[in-house]
Amino acid sequence: MRILVVEDEKKLASYIKKGLEENHFAVDTSYDGEEGLFMLNTSGYDLVILDIMLPKKNGFEILKEVRNNGKDMPILLLTAKDAVEDKAHGLDLGADDYLVKPFSFIELMARIRALIRRGRVNYQPRLTIADLSLDMAAHRLYRNGQPIDLTNKEFALLEFFMRNPDTVLTRTQITEHVWDHNFDSFTNVIDVLVNRLRNKIDKDRTNKLIHTIKGVGYVMSEEKP
Repeated sequence: MRILVVEDEKKLASYIKKGLEENHFAVDTSYDGEEGLFMLNTSGYDLVILDIMLPKKNGFEILKEVRNNGKDMPILLLTAKDAVEDKAHGLDLGADDYLVKPFSFIELMARIRALIRRGRVNYQPRLTIADLSLDMAAHRLYRNGQPIDLTNKEFALLEFFMRNPDTVLTRTQITEHVWDHNFDSFTNVIDVLVNRLRNKIDKDRTNKLIHTIKGVGYVMSEEKP
């Protein structure tokens, strides 16, 4: 999943980004409302964490414009304001949840998981293809019942593959969902990471699950394309 954090307190934005990345999310950050709205309009995000008190354009304005444009990704408002009127206004404009600063990261993650479970984001606690099983809650991978250790980026990449079985994924699509917008897609990092993943789940196995589509990208499938 790819998350956008729009928060003008850079230290807080960095703290949220680091915590989310440790939980296998791809995260972009923006520090003002105009840039945040531009990023929302030009990139695909699965969830947005949006501060209300922002320079250039406040969170209420962004929220209103995003919903008027028909975008329905979950939006969690994050703000120092705790007045009932502000909460009600945000929810009326189309926010899905509201978290008041200061907050614990544990609570933030619990609210994100709740938003995912509500159904706007395709959430499954366990992803399975053939004898490969990815436990999302425990962050563990098993093949034929045997545990396999993954790095955070390997986990995020495998999750993206397993949420899109039998679908050819281009390097651009992989970049958008597994890395943030600063990633240089012209490097060979994606191919290196896919090869590392292959060595962990397909090496010495007859039934290969990750396949290369030359000139296009990769596909995860029980059948060889």
